[in-house]
Amino acid sequence: MPSAFFQSWLFYALGAAVFAALTTILGKIGVEKINSDLATFIRTVVILCITALFVTAKAQWLRIDQIPLRALTFLTLSGITTGLSWLCYYKALQLGPASRVAPIDKLSVVLVLLISFAILGESFSWKVALGGVLITAGVILIAVAD
Repeated sequence: MPSAFFQSWLFYALGAAVFAALTTILGKIGVEKINSDLATFIRTVVILCITALFVTAKAQWLRIDQIPLRALTFLTLSGITTGLSWLCYYKALQLGPASRVAPIDKLSVVLVLLISFAILGESFSWKVALGGVLITAGVILIAVAD
């Protein structure tokens, strides 16, 4: 693969998918004998430490007054929704099988398609629409599978 691939959005998106899959499996095992909220907190602290190491290693720290207010506002809101998502996700993992929880969580892909079209003005072709329908159908099939 060309080196440009390793700097592309696709490379990082595939990495996110692989790590998200591992996150589910490792989280399911980790949440077996502790409260799901505590599990989410532990995960969050680990993420905070790892991210702080990356920002430090790359010398990317900024003073708070150097961060645009719009960016700070939306990243704060994103942090709130991430926390709520993780709390729900870990509780779902504690109560249900990972093989069903993860696909239902991926309905977020369909929601992102709809919201990115409606709010961000991103393009929405028939292929994207069909993909969204297929994802939804797959989630429904997995959710009701026995």
